Amino acid sequence: ELRIAIETRERYVKQITVIDNKVQRWLSIYFPEFKTVFKDWTGKGAIIALKNFATPEKVKARGIESIAVMWKAEIKRAVGIKHAIKLVKAAEVSVGVKEGIKSAEYGLRSLIEEYEFAIKKLETTMTLIEELLFQIPNVSELLAIKGIGVVTVAGFIAEVGDIGRFEHPKQIQKLAGLNLKENSSWKQKGKTTLRKRGRKRLRRLLFQAVMTLVAKNAEFRQLHLYYTNRVENPLKKKQSLMAISCKVIRVFYTLLTKGLAYDGEKMINDIQRPQQKAA
Repeated sequence: ELRIAIETRERYVKQITVIDNKVQRWLSIYFPEFKTVFKDWTGKGAIIALKNFATPEKVKARGIESIAVMWKAEIKRAVGIKHAIKLVKAAEVSVGVKEGIKSAEYGLRSLIEEYEFAIKKLETTMTLIEELLFQIPNVSELLAIKGIGVVTVAGFIAEVGDIGRFEHPKQIQKLAGLNLKENSSWKQKGKTTLRKRGRKRLRRLLFQAVMTLVAKNAEFRQLHLYYTNRVENPLKKKQSLMAISCKVIRVFYTLLTKGLAYDGEKMINDIQRPQQKAA
């Protein structure tokens, strides 16, 4: 159930990305100056503008006061007279294409309708994912880790399945394709690399989770700094992230199987720091 829901979520995420790229292209052609007023076209004020006065000509025809009144009627704050002035000024100097405007506007409205539909479906899917996820014992312990969210935990469980079928976290590491192999021949010893024969989606999810953990979680950041700066056998950045991915697997496995609370200090106790020389 969870795996199917996660696949559905990914489909909507991809659809939203495709729509975003198409709208960005549309703006670059017909109203490139729009981006100087709104950095994100998916905001409420920007979408209202694109639905009602997407082209420079329509913006100028509406005028500052009319645009500001429309925004005020639908948005309580953040967009007002200042943005209306900027939008009109941008329209007055626009170098956007003026041919085929009617069909272009129709195409844009269709894209926005598709976007809003996909967003609603994504929200509904996320509600389903959360309902399914919290039926699984001990998931709240994983979500207590700073930097770990519902999508990561749901994606992990969707790929791994019943955690009870594994006797050791190294089996999950192998499932993700994070076990190492040595590329060598009878003549020379080669580099040690990942096998990458496991589940690509699980490996990608772990890597993305680790990127967030290293940025937002103090313990995992400390672990990353240790791996990349230790005196003996320092790891490159990517190697460190892969090593931490394996650490995440061990942490997830322990919390899910034993129901323990996450302890950041205990998590980094296995860091082997070189002993300082006596002064």
